[in-house]
Amino acid sequence: MREHVRWEYDDLPHFDGEGEPCINGGALANAAYFKQGGSPIVQTILRGQLADGGWNCWDDDGTSVSSFHSTICVLEGLFAWELATGGSDTTAVARRRGEEYLLERQLLVRRSTGTIVDPRFAMASFPTRWYYDVLRALDYFQVARPQRDPRCARAVDLVRGARLPHGMWKLENTHQGPTLFDMEGEHEGFPSRWVTLHALRVLKWWDAA
Repeated sequence: MREHVRWEYDDLPHFDGEGEPCINGGALANAAYFKQGGSPIVQTILRGQLADGGWNCWDDDGTSVSSFHSTICVLEGLFAWELATGGSDTTAVARRRGEEYLLERQLLVRRSTGTIVDPRFAMASFPTRWYYDVLRALDYFQVARPQRDPRCARAVDLVRGARLPHGMWKLENTHQGPTLFDMEGEHEGFPSRWVTLHALRVLKWWDAA
């Protein structure tokens, strides 16, 4: 990857990242996993943080409202990078601001009206690709903020309420994209081992107290 993979964006090397924060979040997580540093990606991410604390791949001039999708991708990347390298005070502050963007909206509602931003946010998916849903967000917060935050409660209730009588959860939403192979033939609308794993992990964290 270091020697041969390059982005279409400016022909940059993979571990230098590219222009969109959602993509850079994944690239930074890759850099952390492979112990490749990723400092150029971090700097691009920091420059792209918006005034409300999150990120948006469609922003051109720094004036956009943040996107749930872009923000969770960046948060996962920053957290992985901090675990691998120790991070810095600057990245820790940026990540906390991004977390607050989601928490202030209870992980799925508009701060102005309290209405759900997108009904698909409440639908469990796997693989998530670059898309946001509350189960993905909760799975992030259970490791990034293990002390729990009460603003996650509404999202946890949604996850708990989706449990089937036999104890599993369904795959509720699938996202288009290249799929090298299907994981155990799981299909939308049917019980999913992957969704169940994430949901159980979230509830174990939340109910531990």
